[in-house]
Amino acid sequence: MTATLIWIPVALLAIGVYLSWTAGRLDRLHVRMDAARAALDAQLLRRASVAQELATSGVLDPAASIVLYEAAHAARQAEGEQREVAESELSQALRAVFGDPRQVEGVRAAPGGEEAVRELAEAVRRVPMARRFHNDAVGAARRLRGHRKVRWFRLAGHAPFPLAVEMDDEPPAALADRTG
Repeated sequence: MTATLIWIPVALLAIGVYLSWTAGRLDRLHVRMDAARAALDAQLLRRASVAQELATSGVLDPAASIVLYEAAHAARQAEGEQREVAESELSQALRAVFGDPRQVEGVRAAPGGEEAVRELAEAVRRVPMARRFHNDAVGAARRLRGHRKVRWFRLAGHAPFPLAVEMDDEPPAALADRTG
């Protein structure tokens, strides 16, 4: 009888420690996910800013400038559910404007064009990486939140269910290999 009275509190303590550790792990995953989202937002803003700056620089033909400026402006202004659509449209506009390597060479030949192409190439290369990091963090949090112990003991608290970012972020082929 005495052994039972000792083992029951020990077992309850062990379960409590395990649940506390799981809740802490889930919290760290949510923090990682929030940091990855902030990094993704920064990269998306950088890409839109560089595209908008290039569109207003005068080195592109007027039609390409208008297409690129409007897509970049829409991406910078979009919020909520419309953000992914606007960012996908910016990716499509970048591919339309810089799909031809001659267009990229024309921009590079302009004064300050080499720097502009380098900056844009870096920006379009970093967006898919940032999205991948974010979606990996979301996937890890979703997997942990899917465990029965997390649901039964409500270890996630009132945190919203993590959502992945699904958008078209494929860079233009003419810029994909221009990172140096």
